[in-house]
This record gives sequence, structure tokens and C-alpha cells, in this order.
Amino acid sequence: MTNLLTLSQASARLKKGDVIAYPTEAVFGLGCDPDCQSAVMTLLQLKQRSIDKGLILIASHFKQLIPYIDEAALTIEQQQKAIASWPGPITWLMPKNKTTPYFLTGQYNSIAVRVTNHPLVCQLCDLFGKPLVSTSANLSGHEPCRTVIEVTKQFGDTLPILQGETGQRSQPSEIRDIKTGQIIRQG
Repeated sequence: MTNLLTLSQASARLKKGDVIAYPTEAVFGLGCDPDCQSAVMTLLQLKQRSIDKGLILIASHFKQLIPYIDEAALTIEQQQKAIASWPGPITWLMPKNKTTPYFLTGQYNSIAVRVTNHPLVCQLCDLFGKPLVSTSANLSGHEPCRTVIEVTKQFGDTLPILQGETGQRSQPSEIRDIKTGQIIRQG
């Protein structure tokens, strides 16, 4: 039996330090509390992903991301460029705050952040009160999951899944460097 959650159940599970799957604009994501090291380590282990690669944080609005980025290292133009692209499918690499832990950023001096336009994820971030770690729900090297059934096939029926539909995008978010404008991953 699949472990489907309501919004309030998903928020409660995140607050307990659990990893959940949830629908995003294109695929299902795996997420957890970005401030809970044990949750992030569980997520990395589930996905079979190296800690060195770093992770994306998604939020319902820019203010939720401020504790994780070094705002002082951004020009007003850079901030405006990112904010103008949100909510939407562009993830920006921004300078990390000195307190942002290695388990989120991996080997990088930046953190990948995005303000989502998926209504269910926005509601979850607001209910949870902060951003979520967000990585595609798939084992490393496998195709990202687009349905609850695919998530269950890859991760088993004990992984909690926020009930909902993915958006209409066919590709994951584009990733750009805020400092250089360089596209790191095509969206």
C-alpha cells in the first residue's frame, strides 16, 4: 500500500526529520528539512548520490532562501534578475551564507536555489515555514519519477509521498550561475 500524505501530514513528517517525495513542475522530487543533517544524509543515501554534488533548495518565496545565501555578495541587479525569473523553472547558483552547511552545498561555495511555481509545493513550504531540499526522485542513473507509481517502484511503498500531480513541464529546472549568467544545466 502506497504511503500517500496530505499537505499537513507531509509538513509534520518534514518537521520530524523524514524524507518525502512530492510532485514538482516536471517530475517528483525527494525532499527534506534543509537544516536537519540526518534527513539530508538519509535523502542522499536513498538516492545513492554523493554529498559532494550539492543540492537544490526550493521555496515559495525569496525570503525563505535568505538564511542560506550570502545576500551581501549579490549586486542589486543580480538579486533583481533572480527575483524576476521567479516563481518558475530557473534555479540559480548563489554565493552561500557562511553558516550554510557542507551537506547542502557539497564541494561548492554556492547554493542552488529556486522559487517554485507548483501550487502544492508552495503551500507545503509555507506550512513547513522554510524551503525544502529538492532533488529529482530517482536513483542515481535512473530516469526521474513522474508518477506515484514510479516513485513506489524505485523506492518501495514505505517512502511517504505527498499526494498530487506534477506540472506540465517536460524538463527539470534550468540551472544558471547568478555571478556569470552561465547555464549549467539546460531546462
